[in-house]
Amino acid sequence: MWQARQMSIALRKQYVSRPELSFGPLRFIECLPWLVLAAGMRVIAFSGGVIALPAIFVATVAVLLAFLVTARRSIELADGETHLGAMTFEDEFRLSLRILARIGALMLVASMISVLLGISPLDLNFMGGIDGMAFDQPTAAGKIWNASIATLILLMIVGVERHDNRVRFFAACREFARRRAWLGVGLLVLTAAYFGLGFVQGLVRNAIAIYGQAPTTNTFIRNLIFFVFIFSFAMLRLWVTLMILTAALKQSHLRGD
Repeated sequence: MWQARQMSIALRKQYVSRPELSFGPLRFIECLPWLVLAAGMRVIAFSGGVIALPAIFVATVAVLLAFLVTARRSIELADGETHLGAMTFEDEFRLSLRILARIGALMLVASMISVLLGISPLDLNFMGGIDGMAFDQPTAAGKIWNASIATLILLMIVGVERHDNRVRFFAACREFARRRAWLGVGLLVLTAAYFGLGFVQGLVRNAIAIYGQAPTTNTFIRNLIFFVFIFSFAMLRLWVTLMILTAALKQSHLRGD
């Protein structure tokens, strides 16, 4: 990605011809529509019923699409080259489904193992590995798991072009092992960042709750503040995730790990 720069001429043409946002700062909120969809589906899922499982599926795919959009921008900011800019929505959707199939299987196996070992409270944490990349995971084990899942997903994304547009889970695992020095540091920094974001988000959430209980609080203003709170932290969490992991991966390439 930073060393080889192996994009084909055709792909380069597609990449250059893809329309760019006219207003630069908008690229930092490209993921917002997907996060709004994911949050809405999470609300539906929490209500239970037969619609819960489809809602969880849609929410997870939406988070992955937000991850793809942010990954593209993060790699570009790090002076890397990526095939993501040449992808259509259909390509991104298919890629998200392929990643979900592999990461979903990993989360399911991890959850089953936790149940067999008698640590069943962790099974929900393991199944929330993708969701926690954008929305706060309340437990320490969940934050570590989220950071690990995010690392594997990024490695699968950058490996798609190298593997003829195929998603290779075990190749991503081998890549992580090969670049474990820098990616390990990145994972630790990301986990610490998740703890810090969770702490700050908790403080802000409590402050908003206290403000919302005031009798003079306008309903519209309260809802607006809550909206901005949820999606600001979701976008921030996603950007922090990608910036840290992209920086670690870049250093690994530059140092020749």
